[in-house]
Amino acid sequence: MVNVNNLELGEIVAKDIFVNTRYPIVAKNTPISSEHLQVFKAFNIKEIPVLVESIEKTASNKSNKEDVKSENEIVATVENEKVTTNDSFEKEYLEKVEIFKAEFKNWEAGKNIEIIKIREIISPLIKLVLEDRSFLFDLNHYSNPIEYIYHHCISTGLIAATLANKMGFDRGNTLQIGIAGVLADCGMAKVPIMIRNKKAPLTAEDVNEIRKHPIYSYNMVKELSQLKNEMKIAILQHHERLDGSGYPIGLKMERISHLGQIIAVADTFHAMTCDRLYRPKESLFKVIEMIKDSEFGKFDIQVVNTLTNLVAELPIGTKVELSNSEKAEIIFINQLHPTHLLVKLLNNGEIIDLSKETSLTISRVLPKNSD
Repeated sequence: MVNVNNLELGEIVAKDIFVNTRYPIVAKNTPISSEHLQVFKAFNIKEIPVLVESIEKTASNKSNKEDVKSENEIVATVENEKVTTNDSFEKEYLEKVEIFKAEFKNWEAGKNIEIIKIREIISPLIKLVLEDRSFLFDLNHYSNPIEYIYHHCISTGLIAATLANKMGFDRGNTLQIGIAGVLADCGMAKVPIMIRNKKAPLTAEDVNEIRKHPIYSYNMVKELSQLKNEMKIAILQHHERLDGSGYPIGLKMERISHLGQIIAVADTFHAMTCDRLYRPKESLFKVIEMIKDSEFGKFDIQVVNTLTNLVAELPIGTKVELSNSEKAEIIFINQLHPTHLLVKLLNNGEIIDLSKETSLTISRVLPKNSD
């Protein structure tokens, strides 16, 4: 057993560590990082079982306090930079949505898509999101029911590009699928606005018209030489589901392109986490669980797991708002179940295991510069 104050980064935890939690807060054989030190402090843990071999291996390093101080200084610098980037991202995003809105209205008027303009809109935003993927959890906060379609197109492109990047796509294909995500719903410009903005329940005729929008989208992009053919197919298929329950054709399994499934997950995730004219938004984390569980069998599991793993990348200390409106900070994320987090309430320091408190969920991730 080693006193927490004497731990050195890189030493190996000797056994699973539980603190009245459903899952271990740190698993056996985990190398100790600065984030683990923060978790130990949050739980007021005094001693940690450490493998003797790992102690000997790090014995020649500088003292733990110096290492921790150095790494914390780096973390603090990065976080300060992210605060600035968060402000610039929101400004950039909202500016690009306004530009896209003008393009969308051009399509409503019958004009053709100018893909160079779409690339100019989405490319700088993709760059910012790939530098800090946690921006994805701010996207639904910017949207509103009246201008939902413009936000949805941009956000679907950003989420699709991020998923593709995390799945190992190269830079060119990441940008291509980002553009395809933006254009997936361009066909909605051909759906009568009275149907798009209808607050009352849709009629069967309304639903039938909306379900034509992937075909409208495909017809609008099929002659664009700068967009790869496989991206055009993905646009056509982004509402198809592996179990055959999708549209416009009702394709199943391998007949649906992998790229189409990436856009499908991105489209569904953003749509369900945004306020709409006919229904309120769902929690980001609840939607991920819904896509994994209640929608199981409809989406490519590799894509779903990639979306889930984005949650695991949220840094310790990220501020969140719970479904009861209380504010908290994340102090632990289980890598096997990333949506089952431990949070500490900001008002009283109480630690809550969200895998046990099933009545509570995270409603949103707060901006990095929030109090």
